[in-house]
Amino acid sequence: MMEQIAADIRKALETRSFSGSLKFDCGSDGVIVLADGTASTTDRETDCTLTLSRDNLTSLLKGKLNPMMALATGKLKLSGNPAVAMGLAKLLG
Repeated sequence: MMEQIAADIRKALETRSFSGSLKFDCGSDGVIVLADGTASTTDRETDCTLTLSRDNLTSLLKGKLNPMMALATGKLKLSGNPAVAMGLAKLLG
C-alpha cells in the first residue's frame, strides 16, 4: 500500500518540483520519503517529518484533508522545518 502511494507521488514529481526532504511517517504502516526528486519507502533523516495515519495520508494526497485543519485537529503532527512542508502544497497542487 505504501509503495503504491509512493509511486503516485513519483508520478506527480515528474511534472512538479519539490525542494528539501520530507518524510510521511505512518507508524507501523511505514514511511514515504520525498527527497532528491523522487519518493521512496526507505526511511532516512529528512528536513521535515509529518506524522499521520495511512488513511489520513491518502486523504491528504487526494485533497480531501486540509493540511492546516489536520494540524489543528491533531490528525497530523509536524516536526522539523515547516517551510519544507509548505512546499508540499505546490506538489499536490
